[in-house]
Amino acid sequence: MVTFKKPEEVAKMRRAGKVVADVHYAVRERIRAGVNTLSLGEEADRILELSSAGASFRGQRLRGVRTPFPSSICVSINEEVVHGIPSRDRVLQEGDIVSVDAGAIIDGYHGDAACTYPVGEISPKRAELLRVTREALYIGIREAVAGRTIGDIGYAIEKWVLGNGHGLVREYSGHGIGRKLHEAPQVPNYGHPRSGMTIKPGMTFCIEPMVMNGGEKIESAENGWTVVTSDKSDAAHFEHTLLITEAGAEILTPWE
Repeated sequence: MVTFKKPEEVAKMRRAGKVVADVHYAVRERIRAGVNTLSLGEEADRILELSSAGASFRGQRLRGVRTPFPSSICVSINEEVVHGIPSRDRVLQEGDIVSVDAGAIIDGYHGDAACTYPVGEISPKRAELLRVTREALYIGIREAVAGRTIGDIGYAIEKWVLGNGHGLVREYSGHGIGRKLHEAPQVPNYGHPRSGMTIKPGMTFCIEPMVMNGGEKIESAENGWTVVTSDKSDAAHFEHTLLITEAGAEILTPWE
């Protein structure tokens, strides 16, 4: 069931979204060649503690995986699409692209956002992937207007991504958010115009296109959590938490 947020609930989500943005600012400053990904998770933990915020992702469970997610952020590199686990043994290399997905809880309400960052100088192909994926996010946000539909969002994203010659992750989608990290409605990155649920003021949800340079097949890595492209092509991931208002979509996770 979709929940429509009251002003006092929105205020808590704005605070959570600001913390998520602060995590991104802090982690982004540490992304460079030679840095291990565990240190990025430790920096995220520092910001969460300073903000008296909880970690939305740590402890999340996945069907078929015995261990809960161990970190406050996901750090996914190159062919890793999402749910990469920070590790002291995983060291960033010049030319990598690294997707950071962060979530925070304030007074029981969540914020969630992702961004893919370059590590130093990256190849033109990777730079184009980041450009297309980031623009897909904002194309979706422009469709997130009261009176339009969830299908309008997905259709606009899909048209843009495929039109630019990239593959689209279809097994994962955006989602409602509030008291739970994942609520109704689902917000797929594909669809048909004027289909699905009508968008209304008071709704809060995440739009998060995941795009790859190659084909559209994905699989799980050995740890059960991390999702990778089957053909080992690069992937990128951008996400914002949104509040729908009469005037349009307000971004609650301003990591830019």
